[in-house]
Parts: sequence; C-alpha cells; structure tokens
Amino acid sequence: MSLALKTDVSGYKKGSIRNAVSYALTSAASQAHQRFEHYSTVCRKFEKKYRMTSDKFLERFDGGSLGDEQDFFDWFAAKRGLDIWQERYEILSGVSL
Repeated sequence: MSLALKTDVSGYKKGSIRNAVSYALTSAASQAHQRFEHYSTVCRKFEKKYRMTSDKFLERFDGGSLGDEQDFFDWFAAKRGLDIWQERYEILSGVSL
C-alpha cells in the first residue's frame, strides 16, 4: 500500500510537512499503544479471575455457554477494545515516511 500527500497546495516546505505528519503518526501510535495496554490489563484481570484466556472466553461467550453476568459484558468490551487498539497500534507503528 502506498499513501500520497499533496504538498503542492499547502505552501509549506516539504521538511515541515514531513515533520508534522511524522509527529502526528508517532503521537497516534503512542496513544494506540496506551489504549492497547489498558485493555490488555483489564483482560488479564478477567483471565485470572475466571481462569481462561480472553480468546476462549470470547468463544464461549459468543456460543452462549456463559451467563449474563456484568463481568462478561465488561470483558467482551475490553477484548474488543484490545483487538481494535492492537491492530491500530501495529498499523500506525509500521508506517514510515
């Protein structure tokens, strides 16, 4: 995949544009990593409490074999957050200019 940035319409020097975009990507990657770490910690607490991995939990939750405890809905949300922010972090940290 390639990304294009139209620099000819902004009036700024290419070096300044490169620095601004690099800063934005680095900041976004850092924020994604922090959110990934947060959801990872939440999932680990549930894994310890219920003695199963988050992947196994999700399989059982989606299959309807678990109850309707609030913890399970919170765990589901944390696992979804974990997966989303892990993907975003991996994407953003892999971008180079």
